[in-house]
Amino acid sequence: MDGATEPKVTYKRVLLKISGEALMGDQGFGLHPPTVARIAQEVKSVHDLGVEICMVIGGGNIFRGLSGAAQGMERTTADYMGMLATVMNALAMQAALEGLGVFTRVISAIPMDQVCEPYIRRRAVRHLEKKRVCIFAAGTGNPYFTTDTAATLRANEMGCEAIFKGTKVDGVYDKDPKKFPDAKRYDTVSFDEVLQKHLGVMDASAIALARDNNLPIIVFSLDEPGGFRGILAGQGTYTKVQG
Repeated sequence: MDGATEPKVTYKRVLLKISGEALMGDQGFGLHPPTVARIAQEVKSVHDLGVEICMVIGGGNIFRGLSGAAQGMERTTADYMGMLATVMNALAMQAALEGLGVFTRVISAIPMDQVCEPYIRRRAVRHLEKKRVCIFAAGTGNPYFTTDTAATLRANEMGCEAIFKGTKVDGVYDKDPKKFPDAKRYDTVSFDEVLQKHLGVMDASAIALARDNNLPIIVFSLDEPGGFRGILAGQGTYTKVQG
């Protein structure tokens, strides 16, 4: 391998979690193909380093179960609709990655054989070993669980060394940096602190699952070009959530 010319990477297998909203670009809804293509390029640049990558993408750009439930829809139905939205996003990301020559598998917790594979853990691990990017869709397959919880669950099942959470800001702050100019960014923060201070990294069940399995979460800005690759090579600005 050409390891001498490439930066040395800290992790061999990671899970990248992004929100559905990250795929909207500056639109208010849906998919923005140039934004999907840009994120796919970021993933490819990390994949080119030999890192095995899983992905979980939210569905909030198409349908959010909680807001559906808030408008009077039955919660389980709304959540299933949100899961289907994540499959659409996963297929869009697969198309973008394969357009760049990266072999990709969409693996759904809700079987839909015509468009993607059902989730079988051993098969998914084998895809990773063969250097295919695995995009896990449809959350955990259960209502009342977020895609954050699904990301933590799959990262543990796949033996990932860290979760990379791509957001709009370059880490975890003590308050909203867009509203408060004096907001302080944490370099590292503990799982317990995130829960106690409601720092909003992920929902509480996802944080608890990561804490119980000692799985670090790295929060970084997805808007920073080359940020994902840079952090894997030990550079860039981010917050590490750990035990």
